[in-house]
This record gives sequence, structure tokens and C-alpha cells, in this order.
Amino acid sequence: MRVISFETDDDRIAKVNAITQDEICAARNVLRGVLVETPTLSLTADRWQTYLPDIAGGAIKLELFQQVGSFKARGAYLGIHGLSDDARKAGVIAASGGNHALAVAWAAQQQGVPVQIAIPKAADPVRINGCRKMGAEVILCDDIAHAFNTMERRVEQDGVSMIHPFEGRNMILGAATVGAEFIESFPDLEVVIVPVGGGGLIGGIAAAAKLVKPTIKVFGVEPYGADIMFRSLQQGEPVRIDNVETFADSLASPTAMPFSFGIAQANVDEVVRVEIAELRQAMHVYRDVLGLMIEPACAAALAGAMGPLKGAIEGRSLGLIACGSNIGFERYCKLLGIG
Repeated sequence: MRVISFETDDDRIAKVNAITQDEICAARNVLRGVLVETPTLSLTADRWQTYLPDIAGGAIKLELFQQVGSFKARGAYLGIHGLSDDARKAGVIAASGGNHALAVAWAAQQQGVPVQIAIPKAADPVRINGCRKMGAEVILCDDIAHAFNTMERRVEQDGVSMIHPFEGRNMILGAATVGAEFIESFPDLEVVIVPVGGGGLIGGIAAAAKLVKPTIKVFGVEPYGADIMFRSLQQGEPVRIDNVETFADSLASPTAMPFSFGIAQANVDEVVRVEIAELRQAMHVYRDVLGLMIEPACAAALAGAMGPLKGAIEGRSLGLIACGSNIGFERYCKLLGIG
């Protein structure tokens, strides 16, 4: 583990500055009619009482039904929308294991902007092929660290703009629109549980939720082996993990970053960790109860509710974030040991 120090006074200010309700409203206006206002499912069916009585009566925000199957489309679209005309002509680049790659490829296609995607060779073929189908130049890399290095090098060499997977105001605001929609649909929520990768999703959702309802509790769930936010909150500043090991590749960020970390630190109540077996169990529940084939990252919030957060949610109105669904059938079966 290596500590990343804040480099500027602006970074220190960003750590405590919250996003505003006006910014969230403006972001929602930009996204209206382009992004999907994803459904929120009330967990009132008898089968939830049978399978998981502890969370029956809660709700799931089904962000896996978003454009290109992930919440990432929101921040990616906002990021490209906010570029200058010259920057849009030069194009954009993203590094990602999949969901963000698809989101940036889609957002760039929608806005007529050239796009490069640096993605690990081992990424799910569904994600790699999806980027190509949307017209992206795909750069296959050895691993996620190589992908980030490639992105940074091309920003310097080609003058393209980086669309970071979680760092920056647009990514946080994209996630905040998820939280705003959730609270509007279910204003009685007392607890929200969110998957954590780099920290942009939970930071945005927590900030938006607490602007409307300061008493709400927001918990994050990370897999062991990719627990950068858990470690960063313990350390009190962003950290880097030199060797990320998890099959939840959408949560496999090697580093936390100052702005998203600062927003999370100011608004998130706790981050817990889950084992691979707990993620698999939650994936089985989504399939058996809802008939949904989801990626491991999407199962993280439910895994947390069924495991380390079980006591914290008892007797409270619970909201879960289901963040993405980009997984091929072959990989899905392999991860769950079926077929």
C-alpha cells in the first residue's frame, strides 16, 4: 500500500467542499431525455420475505438498466458535454475494465466526439466488442495499470481529454443524480448501501442523499483485494494498492483520488468489505429471486446487506444500488461455477 499525498491547496479544499443542490438539478436537466431514469423496485413481494426477510420492504435502484448497462453513462455524458469545442474535436480517452469504457464510448458516439478506450486484454469480450461497435478505437492493454498508463501517455502525446472513471465533478454529479432519483422515489429510506470501486458512485449518491435527508445512513461495500476506499478512510487520505485482486473487475480500482475521496469522506458513514463467496451468494439471489444475470460489482450492495451490514440495517428502511450488468453468459457461468 502506498499513500498518495494531496498535491495542491485546491485538492484540500475539494476534500471538504460539497456539491450543491443546484449543480445536481443542472446535471439532471442535461441528462433528461438522454439517460434513463432507471426504475426502483420495491421489495414487497412474498418471495423476498422467504429468501431475505431482513431486507423485505426495502427497495433496489436498478441502475443496471441504464444506457450501456451501468450508472457510468451519467458521468461520462456530463464530462463530454462540458468540454470546449476544441477539446471535443481533439477527442477523448478513457481507461477502464469495462463499464466506464462502454459508457465513454457511448457518450462520445452520442455527441459526435472521437474516442479511444484503453482496456485490459482480459476484460469481458462483451465489453471490448461493445466499445468497438460504438466506434471507439480500442487499445488492448496487459492489465488495468497498463491501461491507466496508456491513457495518461496519450493525453500528453495526442492532446485528447481524459474522462476519468470516477474522479472529478462531472463523475460525482452523474452519481448524485442516481441518489436524487432514489430519494425522490422512496423518501422514507433510512439506509442506502452502495458498491464501491473508485468512490465516485458512493460519493455522489451520499452527497445527494444527505442534502435532502441529513439523517440517512450511507454504507459502502468493497471486495477484499480491491478495498481502496476502506483503506483510504482508515488512513485519512487516498491510498494506492499495488496489486489489485478481485473477480469484481468493475470495482478493481488501484487507487483512490483526492476529490472523490474527499466527497466520500465527508458523506459516507462506513465502508465494509466482502469475500468472493459473499458476492457469489448475492449473484445467485439476484438470479433466483429476480431472474437477473448481473456482474459481481452489481451484487456488492446486497452482499453487504446479507453479511457485514446485517446488524446495521435491522429495522430500517433499506435501499440498495444495483450498479451494472455488463457480463457475458460464458463469464457469468464460469464465475458462479455453473453450466
